[in-house]
Amino acid sequence: MKPESRRIIELTEYQLATFERDFIPESVGDKIYQNYGKEIDIEFPNRKTKDKWELKSKGRVGNIPITPEFHIAIRPKVPINNLFGMLEYAYNLKIKFPQGSIQCQSLQESYERLANILAQKILERCRKGLYRDYLSKTERLAYIRGRVDLRSALQKPWDVKLKCHYHEQTGDIEDNQILAWTLFMIGRSGVCGETVSSTVRKAFHALQGFVTLKPFKSSACIDRTYHRLNQDYQLLHALCRFFLDNTGPSHEKGDREMLPFLIDMANLYEQFVAEWLKANTPKGFFVKQQHRVTHDPNYFYRIDLLLCDIATSKVQYVLDTKYKAPDKIDNKDIYQIVTYAHALNCQNAILIYPQNLKQPLDIKNGDIRVRSLTFSLDSDLNEAGKTFLTSLPQKILS
Repeated sequence: MKPESRRIIELTEYQLATFERDFIPESVGDKIYQNYGKEIDIEFPNRKTKDKWELKSKGRVGNIPITPEFHIAIRPKVPINNLFGMLEYAYNLKIKFPQGSIQCQSLQESYERLANILAQKILERCRKGLYRDYLSKTERLAYIRGRVDLRSALQKPWDVKLKCHYHEQTGDIEDNQILAWTLFMIGRSGVCGETVSSTVRKAFHALQGFVTLKPFKSSACIDRTYHRLNQDYQLLHALCRFFLDNTGPSHEKGDREMLPFLIDMANLYEQFVAEWLKANTPKGFFVKQQHRVTHDPNYFYRIDLLLCDIATSKVQYVLDTKYKAPDKIDNKDIYQIVTYAHALNCQNAILIYPQNLKQPLDIKNGDIRVRSLTFSLDSDLNEAGKTFLTSLPQKILS
């Protein structure tokens, strides 16, 4: 089957979609069930479903290649431009776009846009020269280089080769290896069209021969050291983190298999709200993210966000993001955030939702006030953030 005749199973996150029995072969349904059961609820045709397929995404958006002929495309509920804005904040993508230039019609276009930016900037850095650093090496040499291992030389005086410890300047360092691995993963994703794929291949080939291809996780892109000589790598690694975060492992063997690209919207919402608050922290406060509370060596938990007083460092607000819009707030969510507030001796607990709830929450649990507030994703993100801040008590804004 040619690429243009590829069959796309189109879904929207959290929305049930039905398909006729003959639209999806049973073998494809089996692969979805076996390999992507955590991402997609699937019901095979039966009497209950009126002999139709039923599929629903569990909060993931993106592209899943099931077979070369069948792909799943999952659209976000969030407007695409707002999704792009969330990604910019969540991954600190400090990219200056011309006015009105980020009008993407689909998630694939957003992915391609960022892949093209990464590839172009890597090519630009290759033209200027890759950042190089000194790495420690130990080798047996027929000549002296660096520091000679005297103990080794005395133990084997007949050996004409000396064990030497020295430093060698090279471009085959982690800073560049991360770039190569990310380009390799983008190339395998199958998401990009031919124009962008060509640029990605060109950038990858520019690194080949200078950089060893090694696998990296997205965590390798966090908390790296930047200075005058490699400052531009900060954006490159931020883009790499986005791609490595959201590119899943292939369930098939072989380098030619395409990889799924899936964004966990709950995690993205959490990262976005955290980074927006860091960039727009109310005066007199600071934000802590993923604060760890340890009860004993075997039990701990992490709290999404804390809003703390600068003068006293006291936690004023415990914040927990919930990427859902329930008719009624789950008691488990209330119990969880009350537990967090108790652990930190904080009297204000906030559950943050992307939409206004039919039954907003504002209750007292002992001396803890528990509320639900909205950080909307439906309109302008910065205006939504300001609205969220104004919904906090006045002392936060004074």
